Amino acid sequence: MKLSSCLIALAVLLAGCGESRQAAAPPPAKLFAPQREALDKAKGVEQTVNQQAEQQKQEAERQAE
Repeated sequence: MKLSSCLIALAVLLAGCGESRQAAAPPPAKLFAPQREALDKAKGVEQTVNQQAEQQKQEAERQAE
C-alpha cells in the first residue's frame, strides 16, 4: 500500500512538472524601435542636405563660368 501511494504521488508530481500548454506569449516588444526611427529620419535628412549641397556646388560652378 505504501509503495502504491508513493508511485501515485510520484506520478502526480511528474505530471505537474510537465510542459504547460498555455496560450502563446505575445511577441516581444521591439527593442530600440524609437532609436531606429530617429536614425532612419536622420539618414533621410542627411541625404536631403547632401543633395542641396551638391545643387549649390553645381550652381556656383555654373556661375563661375
